[in-house]
Amino acid sequence: MSEHRPESRLHGDDLTLAYDERVISQDLSVSIPDGSFTVIVGPNACGKSTLLRALSRMLKPTAGTVHLDGELITRYATKEAARRLGLLPQTSIAPDGITVADLVSRGRYPHQKMFRQWSAADSQAVAEAMTDTGIADLKHRRVDELSGGQRQRVWLAMVLAQQTPILLLDEPTTFLDIAHQVEVLELCHDLYSRLGRTLVAVLHDLNHACRYATHLIAMRDGRIVAEGRPGDVVTEQLVQDVFGLACRVVDDPETGTPLVVPAARRRAAVPAQA
Repeated sequence: MSEHRPESRLHGDDLTLAYDERVISQDLSVSIPDGSFTVIVGPNACGKSTLLRALSRMLKPTAGTVHLDGELITRYATKEAARRLGLLPQTSIAPDGITVADLVSRGRYPHQKMFRQWSAADSQAVAEAMTDTGIADLKHRRVDELSGGQRQRVWLAMVLAQQTPILLLDEPTTFLDIAHQVEVLELCHDLYSRLGRTLVAVLHDLNHACRYATHLIAMRDGRIVAEGRPGDVVTEQLVQDVFGLACRVVDDPETGTPLVVPAARRRAAVPAQA
């Protein structure tokens, strides 16, 4: 069993993760550094989202344990777990006709009790979440009328309204164009750096992961191949081993973080036209 730093509020020990008889990971241990923006990367079907589902208790491990704040995550009541950990799943579907404000308000459900319904604190949490995600001016709009980037910010606002110290985001930039991808990731970085949240995200784009993550977990075939600061672990050999991609790793001219440049294929010279 691996050892975990005392400050790690969320970690898994010796996990076996499977869907029915199909085993995705075995003997997998992971510790999420508290106060980090941790990004999980790897090729398709390597177990990234499966690991995130296990950490959020959406998937029960076949073996091993997940701990949250020093307790087995399964020991928490559903609402108590949702006050400690928020999850933005890979696909989210809003009810037909719901407004932005109403959807974001659903993030306050874990704080509702039988004798304590909606309060001024709930209203403030929703307003702050919409302000932090830049959607306050959209609060009366229907969610199904919004662009993909706007909808993603609405879902982020709903998770933020839970006011959890830990946020898990499963591919938050999927289906977004590059401008909206950067917009969402800048927002995630702001949540980590300004609001002090611990974020864990699954991303497909390695260069985005290198630019925004403070802690990187690289996976392949259900195993963690490397983890640490992007500048310490992302090398040409790692990219070859994890993604099977020949490349050069250079400094990003904007941030100084690793920038992966795929190797160019050699092409036959095109004859000059007469």
